[in-house]
Amino acid sequence: ETARASHGGRAAGVPTTSLAMEFNAYKRRTGEDDQPEGTTSEHLFGFDETNTSSGPADDYPTMAPMGILRRRPQGLAAEPQKVTESLDYEIAEHSVYRATQAKRPTWHQYRYVVIKWVLALVVGVGTACTAFLINLAVENLAGLKFSWTIGAMGHTTAGAFFLYALFNVALVASSAYIVAFFAPQATGSGIPEVKCYLNGIDLPGILLLRTLIGKVVGSVGSVAGGLAVGKEGPLVHTGSCIAALLSQGGSSRFHLSPKWFQEFNNDRDRRDLVTCGACAGVAAAFRAPVGGVLFAIEEAASFWRPQLTWRTFFTTAVVSVTIRALMNTCAGEEDCGFFGGGGFIIFDINDGQSKYWAYELLPVVILGVFGGLLGASFNFINGKLTQFRIKYVYRNNHSSRRLVKVFEAMLVAFITSTFQFCLPLAFPCKTCDPEISSCPRPSGVHYGNFVRFTCPGDNQYNDLATIFFNTQDDAIRNLLSSEMKNEYSPGALVCFFCFFFVLAVITYGISVPSGLFVPSILCGAAYGRLMGMLMTSITGNLEIKEGTYALLGAASFIAGAMRMTVSMCVIILELTNNLSLLPLVMFVLLVSKAVADLTEILPIYDLHIHIKKIPLLEHHTEKYFRHLTASDAKSKNCVQFSRVEKVGHIVEVLKSHTHNGFPVVESHPQDAVTNETTTLLGVVLRNHLLVVLKKKLSFLRDPQEVVDPLVAFQYDITEFSKPISSQGMKLTEISLTDEELEMYVDLKQFVNTSSYTVQEDMSLAKVHQLFRGLGLRHLCVVPKPANALGIITRKDILPEHVESEYPEVKHLSRTASYGKLSRSPSFGSYSKQKELSGQLGDNLMPRQLDFDSGSSHGESNGNNVI
Repeated sequence: ETARASHGGRAAGVPTTSLAMEFNAYKRRTGEDDQPEGTTSEHLFGFDETNTSSGPADDYPTMAPMGILRRRPQGLAAEPQKVTESLDYEIAEHSVYRATQAKRPTWHQYRYVVIKWVLALVVGVGTACTAFLINLAVENLAGLKFSWTIGAMGHTTAGAFFLYALFNVALVASSAYIVAFFAPQATGSGIPEVKCYLNGIDLPGILLLRTLIGKVVGSVGSVAGGLAVGKEGPLVHTGSCIAALLSQGGSSRFHLSPKWFQEFNNDRDRRDLVTCGACAGVAAAFRAPVGGVLFAIEEAASFWRPQLTWRTFFTTAVVSVTIRALMNTCAGEEDCGFFGGGGFIIFDINDGQSKYWAYELLPVVILGVFGGLLGASFNFINGKLTQFRIKYVYRNNHSSRRLVKVFEAMLVAFITSTFQFCLPLAFPCKTCDPEISSCPRPSGVHYGNFVRFTCPGDNQYNDLATIFFNTQDDAIRNLLSSEMKNEYSPGALVCFFCFFFVLAVITYGISVPSGLFVPSILCGAAYGRLMGMLMTSITGNLEIKEGTYALLGAASFIAGAMRMTVSMCVIILELTNNLSLLPLVMFVLLVSKAVADLTEILPIYDLHIHIKKIPLLEHHTEKYFRHLTASDAKSKNCVQFSRVEKVGHIVEVLKSHTHNGFPVVESHPQDAVTNETTTLLGVVLRNHLLVVLKKKLSFLRDPQEVVDPLVAFQYDITEFSKPISSQGMKLTEISLTDEELEMYVDLKQFVNTSSYTVQEDMSLAKVHQLFRGLGLRHLCVVPKPANALGIITRKDILPEHVESEYPEVKHLSRTASYGKLSRSPSFGSYSKQKELSGQLGDNLMPRQLDFDSGSSHGESNGNNVI
């Protein structure tokens, strides 16, 4: 969709580049083409969920070593690539849009703002309630599982293992079955998909109701089933789904479509709500409202503005308040079943270290280096394993591939259960500290430290079972605790890290909802606690807490795997409520991220986006983009329409091409200066054309017939919006008679006259900046203009300057009342427009301002700011 229908040859000369840069680009290009067969996105999304291409899947240009920029010949194409559809973040300013603005009442702006805040409130409450229900279900299922297993261990260990493994496999199988057969897009973390959506990529099915149901139910099964996954990542996807469903204004299937909410059923407003939902998911997972906002800014969102900061912060605050209220309802031990020991706080180290010394900076640096290397290694191994799954495991036909995914998840669940139950049996029991009354853990309690497991003594516990034979949240609390010195033996920590690292690597990628925050925290906390034990034994300083180093190790692994620094630092501070650790946390995050970046291994979310071949626009471009121009990347054959087109021709073009945007040109006599005979009016979108063909309101019998401007008032602007996460209206749904096919349509009413254009010699790096910064879907490449009409500087677009030049627009400013806008003679009500139809002609815009009457750029008063 990036302004290309298919790739072709250059239109202008060869760019001048150095031979070294050309040869490196050529090697990089050919190395990317040598990807293993079968790594297309269809294997990850499922054949029934993949979106159709919006244009021919053509080849990208390659750089030959001898300095010749050329297209890859068709015979040398590596493999066809699917082109994913983009989102319409840009407002299409056509006649229907202007007519809709004119029909809106005086108080519409106030209603719009109020409803937007109400939706943000509902998103926060809905995400908080969903997160609470997930935690409630996980804690109760896990508590039931451990209670039954501990009860069975009093009779036979083998029977207890069989019961434990069967419980886990059944829960994971239910989760995998729901994902594989009901909601394929609910697999994995969901953060890469949300990140791509906020980048402007419309991945099919990622925000549907069935995806939300599959994510919630699947998360309960996978987390309660003991897999090395967390529910924090899926909660981000869950919050985004809730926000997206609210933005579509109801459901046509159930006849729930409030008129007031339908105006939010567009990609631009939906993007803001999905951003609020992603922030709410993080806030619900960690109870960190500020960290949720920073997570969206640092990791998820590609477009941001100050108003969105305020709205997302309001949403996360609502989440925190709602979760606190819901948790108060389960304050008693038996109010919510086994939930009494659960909750959302996983970094509960109130008795942790309150100060630190200068010599502790060295082990912090070592932790940062270890975290960066181990996090990058985790990403590399998991990426290779994911490609292996795609190439060899999921290559069979569609029906059996679903069963393979379910059996794979069951196998991983059985392996995980075996490690969790059998490994603690190989470790000796440890004696409890007499001063700790909760050691060992009382019978009948499924959470907390000092798990007795199979220890015969009444004052003994199994340190490895304390970590393994627990829920993931309880395992984190146990690793970060500082109740007892040398609570865990070095061998138990090393064993836990090695086996849990392997389990996390093989688990992330199977067909269940799976988050990476909890596995990363557990892996980092294990080697971090080892470093804390080493420091206490070397220095003899009793004020150094092992739990503090476990926290720093967790932060280092997260920074190495996900490369998040600012948001994770704030999340840790919000959860620990210990500002004295701020310098150490910041330091270890920075060192870990720097070391991981030096390995040149992508962050885990970006890595999976790359494996799925989703066209994500990164922050930075390749260096060779400066040596390419817009003409090098433009489409070879531009499919365009004239201003007045026959209906039959439009239908044939839509049938024969899958493009989603078409330039519209108007013919006129040859210009004396430019010698041009056509003028670009703008771009018309495919879904807009389908609405025009379906409504049949703008059909003309004569191509010379004048279009009635009031026809635009008969359209509903919400009809031009594509439904969420789906392909929208299809051409096969429209029936046209032979007589209608011979009629004509004036496309000027539906053309986005304010679409962006670039000159053919603009560098590709600037084109990339325009696409990512403005959230564009199409960009027209035009020849060099013959002359300039003028120059606009910073001063020329200041409101004060515009109002001084044109006093008649002062009543339209933001400082004036919004009510005056609708009382303007050219923005009246529908009935007023009928009275003024004779004065409007074919233009629904306000009275044309006389821009020629003012002074030119060189003659304007005051100092121009260039």
